[in-house]
Amino acid sequence: MTAGLSARLERISTNDRYLIVPMDHGITMGAVTGLKDIEATIDGVTSGGADAVLTQKGIADRVHPNKNDAGYIVHANASTTIGPDEQDKRVTATAEEAVRAGADAVSFHINVGSDYEPKQIEDLAELTDDADRLGLPVLAMAYARGPGVEGDDPEALGHAVRLAEELGADVVKTGYSGDGDSFQHVCESTRLPVVIAGGSKGTDRETVEMVRGAMDGGAAGVSMGRSIFQHERPEAIARAVSAVVHEDRDVEDALRAAGLVEA
Repeated sequence: MTAGLSARLERISTNDRYLIVPMDHGITMGAVTGLKDIEATIDGVTSGGADAVLTQKGIADRVHPNKNDAGYIVHANASTTIGPDEQDKRVTATAEEAVRAGADAVSFHINVGSDYEPKQIEDLAELTDDADRLGLPVLAMAYARGPGVEGDDPEALGHAVRLAEELGADVVKTGYSGDGDSFQHVCESTRLPVVIAGGSKGTDRETVEMVRGAMDGGAAGVSMGRSIFQHERPEAIARAVSAVVHEDRDVEDALRAAGLVEA
């Protein structure tokens, strides 16, 4: 590992643990709740303990003044919910463009098992090669998605994270298998740090329980979007998740520390 790569990984993590808040959903879903005033949301989640935020390159100038010295990741492919097929992610940035946008890392989404897997494999391999020359870490968002593929199947998730390592990624994000025991297989399928996606927005307790289960299964953290940036109190839910990821607290303690009390 080069000095530059190591330094940049440290900028998007804390003691090898990751709390990343992706907010690239504006290109996918439009200016949904939490993204219209993205400046305030970025300030809130990073104040609450997020190590890094993630967006498309075009709004980098809205990120930097508000991220409270947290890391910044540029996402490098996309699709939309109103397009012909949301799984057909197309390249939106290069490693060099991410560096020009002030990024500490670049990320790329691949749907393992989908009809678009072959092209996405090629695109990810090209990105990791370009990023390596720049000392820029690559976060691969490797999901198990496609015809006949169960997105929470630990075997499929294990295959997805191993694919990311084989293609040269430095950190891998994937879906959660539903419990810590089964997720252990996923984490053991690669030597990369594994972070989980947030999925659909649930209750505060459900969110924190999922994070706790993933960490117990060997995860290195989370890359959680809507469950955090669409929360009515983004800073508070980020603080609760951070308490689990960075302080190893249990669910009750994390919710209490963040001041989140459910009816």
